[in-house]
Amino acid sequence: MTPIYFVVAILGCGDGNVDCREARIAPVRYETMAQCKADLVQQLARNSDVPFPVIGADCRAEGVRFADGAAKARQG
Repeated sequence: MTPIYFVVAILGCGDGNVDCREARIAPVRYETMAQCKADLVQQLARNSDVPFPVIGADCRAEGVRFADGAAKARQG
């Protein structure tokens, strides 16, 4: 079982921050969302070579997640 971790997604956008899509995932994993958010500016600066007019960054949870067993029991 792999624990949940957080990554920085580098986003490429058209002019005016429209039509954004994931351009790459930074190669660093963070244990908490707070650690990830604290490094957003630095990761954005390191990944400024993305070929889009506008770039952005966002933290995302990655890894294995399990469904809540209680929710499944309520459905049946």
